[in-house]
Amino acid sequence: MRESQNQKILRLVQLAMLAALVVVLQVISALIPPVAGAVSITFTLVPVVVGAILFGVKGGAILGFAFGLIVLINCITGLDIGGNLLWSANPFFTAIICFIKGVMAGIIPALLYKAVKGKSETVGNGRKFVAALVAALSAPIVNTGLFICGMFLLFNDTLYAWAGDTNVITYVLVGLAGINFLVEFLINIILTPAIVRIVEVVKKNKK
Repeated sequence: MRESQNQKILRLVQLAMLAALVVVLQVISALIPPVAGAVSITFTLVPVVVGAILFGVKGGAILGFAFGLIVLINCITGLDIGGNLLWSANPFFTAIICFIKGVMAGIIPALLYKAVKGKSETVGNGRKFVAALVAALSAPIVNTGLFICGMFLLFNDTLYAWAGDTNVITYVLVGLAGINFLVEFLINIILTPAIVRIVEVVKKNKK
């Protein structure tokens, strides 16, 4: 019973540390000018993926919610310039997009990691790496994909206004989020070995 309680406390501490990292990285991301368009690059998806792998759907959802909350705060305060424009246009829809894409960017990697890795804890390092890679790459896809869907569904007029004379699909894929998405995608590919190593160290310390 005591060991179980200690494990719960350790889990909460680890989640809190990852949540703090999410906050710090998202604030730093907001301070970096967008590579293109109005959307900032985020480095926050890495700790979200780590939490999703370590703690499953619930942990991924919690960290994703923290991610969405900080993004929303950045939109409100103007740290995120594009987000601030959306907040001015419709605060409610802006909050919906921030939280849905954030939470799902934590849930989907957790589900995919579990599906690829399987139930056994004795699988080889190769499958663990593939599972972590799939989880890491799904996060930016989900985050950016849901943002784009939200823009088309909830901010269609704003999206067309931002596109101006440019074809709206071209603007979305190149100007709004495309280049930033590619950078985030590459970051997660590069950091996948580090993610695997972090997960292995944490799980080893639990035993």
